Amino acid sequence: MVGEGIEINKRRKTVMEKISYTFLLFLTLIVIAFVMGIIIYLIVKGSSAINWEFLSQKPRSGMREGGIFPAILGTLYLVIGTLIFSLPIGILAAIYLNEYASKNRLTRIIRLSIINMSGVPSVVYGLFGLGFFVILLKFGRSILAGSLTLALLILPAIITTTEEALKTVPDSYRHASLALGATKWQTITKVILPQALPGIITGSVIGIGRAAGETAPIIFTVAAFSQPNLPNSIFSQVMALPYHLYVLATQLTGTPEDMQWGTALVLLMIVLIFAVSGTAVRTRFRLRKKE
Repeated sequence: MVGEGIEINKRRKTVMEKISYTFLLFLTLIVIAFVMGIIIYLIVKGSSAINWEFLSQKPRSGMREGGIFPAILGTLYLVIGTLIFSLPIGILAAIYLNEYASKNRLTRIIRLSIINMSGVPSVVYGLFGLGFFVILLKFGRSILAGSLTLALLILPAIITTTEEALKTVPDSYRHASLALGATKWQTITKVILPQALPGIITGSVIGIGRAAGETAPIIFTVAAFSQPNLPNSIFSQVMALPYHLYVLATQLTGTPEDMQWGTALVLLMIVLIFAVSGTAVRTRFRLRKKE
């Protein structure tokens, strides 16, 4: 009787595991289907607008004709500027919190503040950027002000993912490096960071996706309604794809619909290119770790 009871319990656990696995698989497939549906819908609606003129020319006739090249270039400038400011600060902050900071109330408050920063609405970051970078520091509505604002926006994600990546590195690596005579900083730069690099790249890709697609912060700090001239310095105002898409969809009448969908498709492609590139680099480093 005892053996039969144990066997019944095992069968129940097996059935429950199969049900749970099937349910989770179903939810995963639903999410993938939604994402693929959005991508396919954008391709169907916007592919007719994609041509060389659309990608390489300036807008004409009140942005109802021509291309979106200034908006593409402005978006790339903002993404690059955001990474220049956010990556060093985010990685160094994560290194300090994980490798140097003591586990006390102050560090707990810092980590809680970082988590809370992730939940702040992007429009609040935009207002802060307007008040601090644009007005107080007198950067004006510029690439510099927009990049700094977006850097603050994605900084919590980079710090959090980098710190989690550093935590995955076994302590035995640290002890072995220190035992061989390396300094703590040499251990961090030569041993820990290379091992944690895949996770750091993941955080960077997440940050890029959010920075490229945000509209509210750039409205306050950098985005121009119409700026066909290309920027000539970091203090120039630029067009950007998210705001340009908003303008085409809501502020102009008589704009061809395929132009709106084409702009959305280009923005999606830029984010996907960065994401795929980051994934390829991350995979390469993981394969190196296994060798």
